Amino acid sequence: MTNPSPLLSVNNFSVSFKNSPKNCTPVVHGINFKIYPNEKLALVGESGSGKSVTALSILQLHDRQHVTYPSGEIDFQGSDLLQLSETRLRGLRGKEIAMIFQEPMTSLNPVYPIGTQLVEPLLLHERLSKSKARRQMIELLERTGIPEPHKRFDAFPHTLSGGQRQRVMIAMALACRPKLLIADEPTTALDVTIQLQILELLENIQKEFGMAVLLITHDLNMVKRFAERICVMQNGSLVESETVKKLFEQPQHPYTQHLLNSQPERIVTDYNYSATKAPLLKGKQISCHFPLKQGVLFKRTVDKIKAVDEESLQLYSGETVGIVGESGSGKTTLGLCLLRLQKCSGEIYFAGKRLDTLHTSELRSQRRHFQVVFQDPYSSLSPRMTVEQIIGEGLIIHFPELNRSQRRERIVKILTEVGLQEDMLERYPYQFSGGQRQRIAIARVVILEPQLILLDEPTSALDVSVQKQVLELLKNLQKKHRISYLFISHDLKVIRAMSHRIIVMHHGKFIEQGKTKQLFNFPQHAYTKTLLHASLG
Repeated sequence: MTNPSPLLSVNNFSVSFKNSPKNCTPVVHGINFKIYPNEKLALVGESGSGKSVTALSILQLHDRQHVTYPSGEIDFQGSDLLQLSETRLRGLRGKEIAMIFQEPMTSLNPVYPIGTQLVEPLLLHERLSKSKARRQMIELLERTGIPEPHKRFDAFPHTLSGGQRQRVMIAMALACRPKLLIADEPTTALDVTIQLQILELLENIQKEFGMAVLLITHDLNMVKRFAERICVMQNGSLVESETVKKLFEQPQHPYTQHLLNSQPERIVTDYNYSATKAPLLKGKQISCHFPLKQGVLFKRTVDKIKAVDEESLQLYSGETVGIVGESGSGKTTLGLCLLRLQKCSGEIYFAGKRLDTLHTSELRSQRRHFQVVFQDPYSSLSPRMTVEQIIGEGLIIHFPELNRSQRRERIVKILTEVGLQEDMLERYPYQFSGGQRQRIAIARVVILEPQLILLDEPTSALDVSVQKQVLELLKNLQKKHRISYLFISHDLKVIRAMSHRIIVMHHGKFIEQGKTKQLFNFPQHAYTKTLLHASLG
């Protein structure tokens, strides 16, 4: 390094969570790392590895009543942050060390305009007047790429897009030109093109401000693009530390090798379209428009949002069609329309039967043939029901002829098929990891023997190694039961791994579609090329 003196040193640092006054659970175990001035360091690992716990400890943002630090020190420019009073720490937070959190919507106060929140660090630390703080923050908003910053200054957080809210958080963090910026999963909730923009923004501002950045993430592709050095954490321990180039080329620790090998690779064989008969699912001229209304008393329609605009598709038995696009492109709305879960116009055929003309009672009997796996398994599973009740609920409705022992036999069989054990039947969703909960969600739909499953971002909330396990499971279930998948995602690496064909959506329209290899190797539309560049580099 050009400067041998570190800006921040974490030495033999441990963290424990207090379960009771006499009982503590260790979560971080004697870790050591340094950050130098102007350096970009990435701290990576899967959920539960301790990376965010460590980052929050730097600024002492844990509840002191529930956290203890059994060993170590966090040295920042000669001061141990663990020993500082709350008053001293308050003077450091935002001024010397700033932090960008993962979800800007929960970090911004919804009842105050963003301008009120933006000027707070300048009023607190720099003692500027309100008018001068306003001018300075409007300039910084413009620097971060917010359109019409003088208007956005008085806007409320809910009126901004996810990418704009994250830019506001970056502007707030940079208000006092800190020496160290901690970015905790700053792009996780954003589309791939917005992720790339935020990453480029951080890199440009880091150079301009001459600050160090500690990036907390599980996205190895982001680390490769942004960081100079990388520290890998597993189960609260730091298992490897190296330059990014060397670590990606020659990983030493088995866990690091495991992480790098967990990146999605193509796991399905090409589909034989010449052997297919009639399509399993067919949508003709599907449209779904949402009205935009104005007025206080007499709301009148002034425009409409074309979520899906007169598009047609076919899906064959045992085939996976990937639907990709950014938030608002219409991909989820299309999936819901095809399964009659969202009102739309057009014709929908499933296994030769027309669905869009069926009454609710007639449609209910068809429901078991097409099922949905949602993005967040925790919110889609009832917390009041056991695993046996969750998986068996559909059997009671669609297979009423089965008695209790027959239902349990089927539940145990499908539970084993998705890689879980019989002794888990009496547990509740909160007692499982994210990957296990998604397996339960998959078991719940597969037990009904569906011909089609709509997979709506089924792996986006999972760590890379768990993601790979779930994709392998879905592939094996498709091969065994010849299930068709409509796979919705903004992650092109996952789509490439699983799909036989791909449809690219933008503002409710199909702008490009084709076989997976052809579309990835020879994209035709500029928007597709932008998505591929942002996602794959």
